[in-house]
Amino acid sequence: MHSSHGQPLLVLNETEITMYHQPTPPSYWTIDLVDKLPGEHRYPWLMAVHVLSMSSAFFGALPAGIALRSVKSAWHGFSVALFWAFTVIGLGSSMLYRKLTPDMYEGARHGSQGYGWLAFAFALSTLDVLAMGIRLVQYAKALYRGEERFGFKAAWKIVVLGREGVHLGEEAEYTGLVSEDAYELSEAELKVKDADSDDTEVEPLHERRNVAMQPIRTVFDADEHEEAGEWANDARPSHQRQNSYPQSAASERTLFNQHSPRHSDDTLHEYSASWFSKVNKQSLLRKIGRAAFATSERVLVFAGFMQVLTGIVTYTGGCRQNYINGCLAHLIKGGIFWCYGLVTFARYLGSFSELGWAWNQAPSAKGYPSAEMVESIVIFVYGITNTWMERFGAHPGDPYTAKQVQHISIAVMFWFAGLVGIAIESKRVRRWLAAGSTAVVQADNPHARHTGVTEPASYRASFNPFPAVCIGVTGAAMSAHAQTYLFQVQIHMLWGYLLSAFAVLRCLTYFFLWLGPPTSVLPSRPPTEALAAFFLAAGGLMFMFSTEELTIAAMRQGRDDVMMFLNVCIAITCFACCWVVLVVGLKGWLKSRRQAVVKFHAAA
Repeated sequence: MHSSHGQPLLVLNETEITMYHQPTPPSYWTIDLVDKLPGEHRYPWLMAVHVLSMSSAFFGALPAGIALRSVKSAWHGFSVALFWAFTVIGLGSSMLYRKLTPDMYEGARHGSQGYGWLAFAFALSTLDVLAMGIRLVQYAKALYRGEERFGFKAAWKIVVLGREGVHLGEEAEYTGLVSEDAYELSEAELKVKDADSDDTEVEPLHERRNVAMQPIRTVFDADEHEEAGEWANDARPSHQRQNSYPQSAASERTLFNQHSPRHSDDTLHEYSASWFSKVNKQSLLRKIGRAAFATSERVLVFAGFMQVLTGIVTYTGGCRQNYINGCLAHLIKGGIFWCYGLVTFARYLGSFSELGWAWNQAPSAKGYPSAEMVESIVIFVYGITNTWMERFGAHPGDPYTAKQVQHISIAVMFWFAGLVGIAIESKRVRRWLAAGSTAVVQADNPHARHTGVTEPASYRASFNPFPAVCIGVTGAAMSAHAQTYLFQVQIHMLWGYLLSAFAVLRCLTYFFLWLGPPTSVLPSRPPTEALAAFFLAAGGLMFMFSTEELTIAAMRQGRDDVMMFLNVCIAITCFACCWVVLVVGLKGWLKSRRQAVVKFHAAA
């Protein structure tokens, strides 16, 4: 029905629709609320309980639990229990509803996928319990060796919260932000070390944590590694070594205070070089494990959104018969843009600032990928997979239609533009691209170890326009996408313009930040990004609203009003942005309280 010939129709032609699609069968929605017969007993309230309970679990208790885990709060266990309580209520109401209602969607995958994600969530909770058991065993061993004195408060912190103890007290959200093998030992620490070596009595672990730490200096420049190693092995006191530390434009960076919970507690009681080597290997494995666990928890939130979509489709009876391919394309691609927009809004609020993704200076020497690198990788994967999926439903030997060429060319654009973005964000490729200028300077100064070449201020941030270009061109192209009916053309124009607006605003963000690159580790919050994120999320939602089945249903019921669709889309997007503010704000509030407690104990 997608033909580029002729003008779009103004009136719905039911005869032509039946030539391409079978009649729409009844659904849970119709028998519960639309075509309910007198005397029939239906139970839509059970479905309402299921929706509210599962939404509270995945979009309330789960994000709150993630925020509480980031500060190792004692309330984290309560949030987990609340998640499973809501889940049990939701599952119970769903089972009862299906028992009392005939099957109106044969072959639905919503239930089986939901059970799969719940099994995944249960596995994560099981890992939590196992980790607590390991901490309990280690704490018991410490008591047996006399390295710790039993106390209920200390046992609670070590076993339940995991805040203290050997290899137990690392902050999941902050670990890895400071190099573990490049910090300075203060005079107070050296005295503690000497006292421990002379005294046979072992100091309790929770008392050994209150050791003052001096600021650290992190080495960025690879050419400075040798001098940095000489400085680290210097036996002079730290206040003397700071004055002799090699200075260069590439290696001079921000100083960090070790009172912050960013620093791992389990590195404060050993200082030998061999111990550092061992700890670095163990720390790397722990960091990988923590990153995988944290990512898995956050994936569950997106899985909850996926279940919302499949639940709406199942209850309303959509995406059946030959509607399924177009329906999946709109829901999957629109859902990606929706989630991408909300994540971008979270970045604007300050999420991922520890990685430098909030348009700020990354407060770490670690080689974390830039946000633009992640965006380019996602765009590349999106393109390389969709290139081969646009022919789904076509028979072997069928000629390529104009619609297929349109969609395949967009996928190819994502594929190769993503590759270009990856290359631009690659540090190795950047060094290759700058090799010509460096070679000229080296030729002029063949015997100089340091050429005096300093990076321009714009090198402090990434200005990669290719992800925005992909989305903007997609929006511009889809706003001109041929449709059968005028209402469908108008809806496509809406979300096409919204995506294009995102691209324009993202480029404005790069322009202003290129003029004044970020110099602080705090989120810079460019206002253009707030608007860009909002338009991207709204465009993704309108993308999902533009499915052929939904637009035809709206026309049948006299709801083919563009303003109504746009207003509903903006209202839902505003509601989602409020949810993001609540989640990010809760996490920030918890961390500020945690830091206040740490500073209080340090001062005491």
